[in-house]
Amino acid sequence: MTTLTLATATAALMGTTALADVTTQTLSFESTGETLTGTLYLPSGFDGTPTDAVIVTGAWTSVEEQMPATYAREMAERGLIAVTFDFRGWGKSGDLPNGQRFIEDPAAKTADIRAAIDYVAALPQVAGLHGLGICASAGYMVDATRGDDRIASVGLVAPWLQDREIVEAVYGGPDGVAGLMQVAADAEAAGGQIIPAAGPEGAEGVLMPMGGYYYEPSRGAIPEYDDAWNNAGWDDWLSYHPVNEAESFDRPLAIVHSDAAAIPQGVRSFVDRMTGEATQAWLQDVTQFDFYDDPAAVQEASDTVAAHFRAYGA
Repeated sequence: MTTLTLATATAALMGTTALADVTTQTLSFESTGETLTGTLYLPSGFDGTPTDAVIVTGAWTSVEEQMPATYAREMAERGLIAVTFDFRGWGKSGDLPNGQRFIEDPAAKTADIRAAIDYVAALPQVAGLHGLGICASAGYMVDATRGDDRIASVGLVAPWLQDREIVEAVYGGPDGVAGLMQVAADAEAAGGQIIPAAGPEGAEGVLMPMGGYYYEPSRGAIPEYDDAWNNAGWDDWLSYHPVNEAESFDRPLAIVHSDAAAIPQGVRSFVDRMTGEATQAWLQDVTQFDFYDDPAAVQEASDTVAAHFRAYGA
C-alpha cells in the first residue's frame, strides 16, 4: 500500500466529480475480504501536497451520501482531505458474513474503520490522519482509533455513547431489552428479518417511527439510503457499551453535542471516565437530527472539530 497514489491506485479511485470548489473521487478498499466503496473529498486547489485527512463516519443505518458527505464537504472546505465510505452490509459496499445486510454490528463497523485507516494512512497525499464519528459511529471511531499512533486526533459530533444503564433507559428497561434480544434471536433463526428503518410518527413495524431526517426526502430519505434494519442485529447493538471503554481511550478528543440531542448523559459519563481531557462544545437547543443537516449547527460543529484537527495536525 505504500506506493498508492490518488491517480493510479488499482481498483481504488474510479471517477472524479467537481462540487463547487471541492473535488470528489470514488474509491474502494478491502475489509475482511469484502469491497468497501467510498468517496474522497479534496479541498479547492489541491495540488498533491501532503495534507491532513479526516475519515468521516455517520449515524446508525446511514450511508455515506447522508451526514458523512455533509461533514466531509465541510472538512474539505476548511482545507482538509476527507474520506467517507459505506460499511459492510450497507449502501454500495459488500456484505457482512453469510451474505447478511442491514445489521448494525459495532464490531464489524469498527473493523471497517480500521481498514479505512490502513488505506488512507498509506496515501502519499496524506500528511496526518484524524477521525470524525457522528452519532452511533462515535463509539466505533473511538474503538477503532484507540492506541493507533497513526491517528493524530478524533472528533465526535452528536455522539451516541451508551452503557448498560443508558440502553435500559432508552429501550424500556431490562424487560424491554430482553424482549428485543428475543426479537434478535428469532430473526437470526429465520435468517434475518428486515424492516423499514424510518417511518412517520407513530408508525408500527419500523425502527424509527418519528418522521424527521430519515423520513423526509428533502433531508435524509435520499435515493441512496437503504431505509432498512435487520432485526437480527439487535443483540449486537444492545450489548455494545462504549462508555465502559473510555478509560483506555488515548487520542486527543473533541466533542460537539447538545443537551437537546440524544443521550447527553452518555457523553458526560464517557468524559468522566477518560484518563485524558476532552475539548467539549455544548450547543444550545440543537437536536440530534439538527446536527445532521441544519446549516448553523453543522457549521458550528465543523468549525470546532476542524480547529481541533488543525491543532493536532502534521
